[in-house]
Amino acid sequence: MPYGSWPSQISAQQLVAQSLRLAEPRLAGDYLFWLETRPEEKGRNCIVRCKPGGAPEDVLQAPLSARSKVNEYGGGSFCVFQNTVFFVLADDQRIYRLDLAAKKPWLPVVITPEADFRFGDLHYDSKRHRLLAVCEDHSLEGQEPKARIVSIDADGRDSFTLVEGSDFYSSPRVSPCGQFFSWLSWEHPAMPWASNSCFAANLNEQGVVCERIAVAGAAANQKAQAIFQPQWSKDSELYLVSDVDDWWRLYKVNNDGDSPPELQPVLSSPPPMAEFGMPHWVFGQQTWGFLDQDTIIASFTRNGFGHLCIANISEGTWQEINTPWTDFGAVCAANGAAAVLAGSYCEPTQLAYWHTNKDHSHGEWCRVTDTESGLDACTLSEPEAISFGPILELAHAFYYPPHNGTHCGPGDERPPLIVLAHGGPTSQTTTALNIKIQYWCSRGFAVVDVNYRGSTGYGRQYRQALDTKWGVSDVEDVCRAAQYLVDRNLADPQRLAIKGGSAGGYTVLAALTFTDTFKAGASLYGIGDLETLVLDTHKFESRYVDSLVGPYPEAKPLYHQRSPLYHVDQLNCPVIFFQGAEDKVVPPNQAQAMVAALDQKTLQVAYVEFAGEGHGFRQAENIVCAIESELYFYSQIFGFEIQDKITPVNIKNF
Repeated sequence: MPYGSWPSQISAQQLVAQSLRLAEPRLAGDYLFWLETRPEEKGRNCIVRCKPGGAPEDVLQAPLSARSKVNEYGGGSFCVFQNTVFFVLADDQRIYRLDLAAKKPWLPVVITPEADFRFGDLHYDSKRHRLLAVCEDHSLEGQEPKARIVSIDADGRDSFTLVEGSDFYSSPRVSPCGQFFSWLSWEHPAMPWASNSCFAANLNEQGVVCERIAVAGAAANQKAQAIFQPQWSKDSELYLVSDVDDWWRLYKVNNDGDSPPELQPVLSSPPPMAEFGMPHWVFGQQTWGFLDQDTIIASFTRNGFGHLCIANISEGTWQEINTPWTDFGAVCAANGAAAVLAGSYCEPTQLAYWHTNKDHSHGEWCRVTDTESGLDACTLSEPEAISFGPILELAHAFYYPPHNGTHCGPGDERPPLIVLAHGGPTSQTTTALNIKIQYWCSRGFAVVDVNYRGSTGYGRQYRQALDTKWGVSDVEDVCRAAQYLVDRNLADPQRLAIKGGSAGGYTVLAALTFTDTFKAGASLYGIGDLETLVLDTHKFESRYVDSLVGPYPEAKPLYHQRSPLYHVDQLNCPVIFFQGAEDKVVPPNQAQAMVAALDQKTLQVAYVEFAGEGHGFRQAENIVCAIESELYFYSQIFGFEIQDKITPVNIKNF
């Protein structure tokens, strides 16, 4: 059958089932806790727990949702100590306590006052019966929100500021002995994956910071580096991940008090070109943890694929753990056990529990969450890692051929291609099962998911290759990816589409405006005007574009030069826009301005706005509507029939 029109067993409704997102695994006593984002419950974040091998149970009852909004992206929205759960309620951003030793139903008790504060990155200090958290103060009218690290009594009787003065904070952590305290901070205009600082301090009996020292990063007068996940060992030694030598690797902080602190590599011969860290978009991210005092379990990425390993600290050696997965999203460990979020191209991301013998020479895996796709692997398109472009500008991607197990295209026809540009732009695409990609491949589309220059997972140098070149290098890379596949006769040059969300949406609009490679595009909450982004976005990203384009307002002409909105006369192909009405990161006026300009040019354009949605779509009906509207749009633009019964989207000027 013609490409694009194949009947598929993957429906838009199945996307919702596979849109269940898991996050923040935590081991506490006999239980494993985690967060589930449930589209069928309007994107509610539910705290769930179970004993390994047992049945999961909801800790947080509907309609309550745990979600931090610090830096808009949040994270670290709950923590657990013994039978007590502390969490940030999405609706009011206050912290609540749940006593799981009490009889059900478990009723939350609020422990922070009503105020225009947001909390995130919760951490429990067991020695002092208190919470540590990042607090973002939005009560300062007309001013930028103020960040600080606060101490909050677990019973809500008292709170005070521990650290303040920097623009941003994260990772407040107390050592097991209760004597030491560490945190990360960074200042405008740096982003945390470019330059930040790690501090350590002594705490007095009242838990107040009395001495502090910069142990790594900018404040320690060290080489620019991005520090990730500082964590204390059981004997109160500080470990962290740093990219001081280009790749994110594990280090121990040596601080004898007589000389400046030094970073000592944990592994004497780490895996080459491996990344043990990730960009600090949200709080609570973890790529490693202590199995015991001398053993670390850690995940790393290399050439786009995920791996899991055990590291012996005293010997400086590591050994890879054999698993069926190729992507790892989070790692936590305690007392010889670990929990990881793991997936592969044919297996959805799931929570798995691993328990080892005493010397960690053998371990057993137990799948905790039931996230089966319901699809046979033979019906799924398997990704191929590809690289392309000039040797000094080499970029990377995963290519997915059209495939559904029962149909193929005519021998004289090449398939339509969708080029995907991920968000961030400091982010990455992985090989974890993406049911949205399989949705397209099973209908006869080819898909290439691009890790353009600036993406994570290929070292600091690759990540910084987008500095001052956003809208240039990323656009070159998505165009080269399409041309690479056209040259291999794997894509129809007359049916090339590009799709992306947020920063990826900007790459979409820039590629459509400044090149003639693509014949259609789909922008999800994308950026059309870089200047508006700078003037009308939230604190966390308000100076992000300084590094990607140039300092504002000094580089204002360059902002206009690279903004698709100012060059709509060069855009000559159809575009569909999807937008959340309550998006604070990329407000709706960005998409609306582009739609108005294209409509005036009488180009085919469609605009779909979702009430109640922010930056990204969480509600089931909106996830279905977005993918079906996009399919309908392509069918009309590229001229093929579809088997699905879809409500047509309004395409202006068609």
